[in-house]
Amino acid sequence: MSALLSALRAALGDDAVATGEAIPAHRLTDWSGVPPVRPLALLRPRSTEQVSAALQLCMQHRVPVVPQGGMTGLAGAAQPLAHGVALSLDRMQAIEQVDAATRTLTVQAGATVQSIQEAAAAQGLLFGVDFGARGSAQVGGALATNAGGNGVLRFGMMREQTLGLEVVLADGSVLPMLRPMQKNNTGYDLKQFFIGAEGTLGVVTRALLRLHPAPSARTTMLAAVADYEAALALLARLQRRAGAGLAAFELMWRDFVQASLAWQQLREPFDAPHPLLALVDLDGPDAAQLQTALEDVLAPALQERLVLDAAIAQSEAQARAFWKIREATAELPTNMHPPVNFDVSLPMAEIGRFAIACRAALDARWPGHASVFFGHIGDSNLHVSTDASTIGGEVEALEQLVYGLVGDFAGSVSAEHGIGLHKKPYLERSRTAAELAAMRAVKAALDPLNLMNPGKIFD
Repeated sequence: MSALLSALRAALGDDAVATGEAIPAHRLTDWSGVPPVRPLALLRPRSTEQVSAALQLCMQHRVPVVPQGGMTGLAGAAQPLAHGVALSLDRMQAIEQVDAATRTLTVQAGATVQSIQEAAAAQGLLFGVDFGARGSAQVGGALATNAGGNGVLRFGMMREQTLGLEVVLADGSVLPMLRPMQKNNTGYDLKQFFIGAEGTLGVVTRALLRLHPAPSARTTMLAAVADYEAALALLARLQRRAGAGLAAFELMWRDFVQASLAWQQLREPFDAPHPLLALVDLDGPDAAQLQTALEDVLAPALQERLVLDAAIAQSEAQARAFWKIREATAELPTNMHPPVNFDVSLPMAEIGRFAIACRAALDARWPGHASVFFGHIGDSNLHVSTDASTIGGEVEALEQLVYGLVGDFAGSVSAEHGIGLHKKPYLERSRTAAELAAMRAVKAALDPLNLMNPGKIFD
């Protein structure tokens, strides 16, 4: 190991190789709650060339590498190994180009998601992915986990924002795939292998991302509905009326709303509590037109009792107040002890029945449990969070119950957080044996020595 560390310092510089207590505590674990692990070294290269040199040296010495982004992951994908090195791109944060004419942005993978949002906004443009950890999460990590968030309904996930990547393979080879053409049918689209691969195939060092025209206006509505079927009907009506202007459709079950209001000391948004609340954003060129579109949908929906109550935000402050209810997810770590978070995807028509079945199964197994249901229902994503202290700490039994139900409903055990360590035992609930064999074949071809983030996704 001393020979490897000496070679790494020669290639990257002494200050780019930290060992022992010099490795910051936040590099020892991510937000998933897995126990911290101190790696042999933390590498902080400044360029693609240094990343390539580091991976070549690690391959020569047969030392595994765990790529790390902003450490905001919730599945343990960035957890380091005691017998390996961690590789952080936090020194590669340059936004190299924002091209307003072609609506593209070229960026190093260590830049934060918020920084590219701000760079796009400065040119009157919009980056299509947004989520709560935007200020810490890095572009490379967002690509490695194919992050989603609040804008997926309109713009898609990170995969849909990506025109090109630069990637370094386990042997140090560089794949220069930063080609801006939308149409490029020249064999395999290799960049797609690395989006969502959680660093198991290589290290993303640069990205060419798609930007969108920034909307001139946004209108926000909070609507109360009696059940999931009513919410689904409301979503369909909004899609027919607003089309691509429907930017968000978030659904919050009563348990989530009640917890959010209590945690943040907020008032009930309506005169009476309701079973579900839908949070809606419409984007477009004109605020008055957006208001009219919402009213066109809302008036008959209220008359038919499809919607029980509703409020359209009359100011940006009121819109933020509506969203504050939904963004109580930031309060989970301090109000659940600890939270056990599920990020699942289900056929849209089945989400309501799944929620009922899941709650009934939890009630039967752990009466009095504290669980909340919420999600980006417009893109089939449901979140469930349970306070581990209210189920006697039986986390593994809880996971088996929830993921078993996900499999029964033909859903996905991970909608947007990835597999990492947490969901590895349950991947077969969402992937067939043939699919897993194909994934392993890709891994073996690109990383034959199993040095890139080994043990994540599958063994």
